[in-house]
Amino acid sequence: MRQISSSFTFEIGPGETVPLMVSHSTRVSVHGAPIWVTRSNDVEDYWLAPGRSLRLRRGERLWLSVEGQRTAHVAFVAPLPRTAVLSDLIERVGEWWAARFGGGWRTV
Repeated sequence: MRQISSSFTFEIGPGETVPLMVSHSTRVSVHGAPIWVTRSNDVEDYWLAPGRSLRLRRGERLWLSVEGQRTAHVAFVAPLPRTAVLSDLIERVGEWWAARFGGGWRTV
């Protein structure tokens, strides 16, 4: 048996800030109220209106908060098309290669 996709949805209320860490490349979509998305290693903040989505990179940290007084429904869906899965694989192989054969400490 193979997992085809996984998703989860949760609500963010007015005044809440939700910190998250992305473990796999995925896409976040918003329903209900608009949200602000702050991403690690990015100088830009993103404003997502209901019905809009944003691609997230594996390993990044997020801070989500609601714009306005309504509750937002935030959904994360994974995996993305094969290109995203392939990019994750290439990134993992690169990290393994760097850890194994790159400069610095080596495992004996």
